[in-house]
This record gives sequence, C-alpha cells and structure tokens, in this order.
Amino acid sequence: MASTELVDPMASVRAYLEAEKSDNTRRAYASDWADFVAWAERVSCPTLPAAPIDVARYLAQLADGGKKTSTIQRRTSAIASAHKAAGLEPPTNFEGVKAVMRGIRRRVGKRKRKAAPATAELLVRAIEAIPATKRGLRDRALVLIGFAGAFRRSELVAIDISDLERHKKGLLVHIRRSKTDQEGEGADLPIPNGKMRVVDALDTWLAAAGITEGPIFRSVDRHGNIGAGALTDRQVARIVKEVCCRVGIDPETVAGHSLRAGFITSALEAKVDPLKVMQQSRHVKVDTLKEYDRRENDFEHHAGSEFL
Repeated sequence: MASTELVDPMASVRAYLEAEKSDNTRRAYASDWADFVAWAERVSCPTLPAAPIDVARYLAQLADGGKKTSTIQRRTSAIASAHKAAGLEPPTNFEGVKAVMRGIRRRVGKRKRKAAPATAELLVRAIEAIPATKRGLRDRALVLIGFAGAFRRSELVAIDISDLERHKKGLLVHIRRSKTDQEGEGADLPIPNGKMRVVDALDTWLAAAGITEGPIFRSVDRHGNIGAGALTDRQVARIVKEVCCRVGIDPETVAGHSLRAGFITSALEAKVDPLKVMQQSRHVKVDTLKEYDRRENDFEHHAGSEFL
C-alpha cells in the first residue's frame, strides 16, 4: 500500500476541487468573477458575500449594456460558484435575482448566433487554396481532422501523438475528455483517409514539423519554427477564419465550431442516418443534433412544398 505520509491533504482537496470543472470553465468563471468584483468596487458594494440586490443591479446593468443572455447567465454562475467555494449562500438563489434573470431572458432573448458550417464542399475548395508552407500544412491537417472527427475545438487541440492509433483504412483517435464527458471515460473516433485524404494531410504535417511525441497541432512562427505546446481553442478559430477567407467566405460568419457544424450538415445533406451522425458527433439527443443542422434547403423540406 502506497504511503501517504508526505501528502498534503488540503493540497489534494484543492486539486480535486479544481478538477471538478474543465480548464475552459475555470478560466471563464475567473474572468466573470473579476468583472463582477471590478463593478462592485466602482459602486462600493461587498462581494463575498454579495447582497442579492447588488447582484440584481449588476445583471441589469449588463443587459442594459448589450451583453448577450448567455454571457449574463454565465456571470451568475460564476458569482454562485465563488460563493459556494467560500461556503456562503449564493445570492443568485434568491427569488429577486432569479426574477431579474427571467426578465432579461424575455426582453433580451436567447437566440444564438450560429457559426456558418464549413461543409465538405467548402473545405475541398479551401484546402486547395492553402499554400504548401509549414503553416499551410498544419492548417490543412487541422481543418481536415477537425471536420472528419466532428471535433470540438478543445478536443482538437488536446489530441496527442499517443492518442493516434493506426488502422488500414485510417486513424482511430482517442478522445480522453470532452465537454459532455467530464468524467473522462473517453471515446475512440474513426478518421477514414477517404477522398479528402485526411490522414495523408496529417502525416504530411507531422513529418514536415518533425513531431513524434506531444500535441499534434502547434504554433508555427513566420520563420517556420514549430512551437512545443498545443494550440489554443482561440487559435483554432482564427485558423478556420483564415482558411475560409481564402475562398471568399466572410471570416465573421465562421468560427472554430464551423468544422463540427459542417460535418453534421454535410452528413445530413448526404442523407446519412442521424444515428450514425450521432456516433461521430457523440450527441446523446437527436434534438441537440438538430441544432447543428445548418442546411439551407429548408424550402425543399417545407411541409407544404407539394401543394403551395
């Protein structure tokens, strides 16, 4: 039995508490909490504990300032999380604060701006326009792997060489953790080489970069030097915008999520069984999958198309 004499119990407790939420969530909450603290300092009100009326004022000011409902909701979650961590009753539990949030949802609305899909047709054109530089080889491999795996940005940048398993028809990529798998059970996703030569593009990039271990997608400076660490999810979004811009797509309409949305849209357009699509996208509910369907042929599917 391993000895625990040298283990700091409280350090372990803190480590496990931190592991409860993903790195992205912790960063977002830290930023949101800092925003609330800065506001509280300006109006001279306490933060821990914060008074429900002050939190309600803060949320109302965010709404008046044009913040999206999703951003305001995340700020309330950050405030609640900070209070729970301090052993305090979250002010967001009070009915007055909840009522303000309900009013914000009704008045501001919850409609999300959806990223345009980077469909198979668009990607075929885009990758042809990418130069054969080291950065270009990386970008080609990144968008193709991201598309073929229907990966989320966080999943894409987390892929390590050790997560790749070679098969005759392509690759098996092991996803250690994802947005919907916070317990870390993992998933194995097949990536066929196929007509788009996805695996070939990845191998070309890895060979050019000399990557034999560690993260597969890294920064490349203007001199062609390869970074040691993985790209961030924000860098993925920037790359997708740049790649799409090469074929005349407005970069403001696409994002890192466009690869995932593009795969789902392309699969549904090709009349692939939604259950098969869900196996690759790892959606649990069909209703959630429908939210990613960016097909523009709604008129063809209109219920009255045969008689109107």
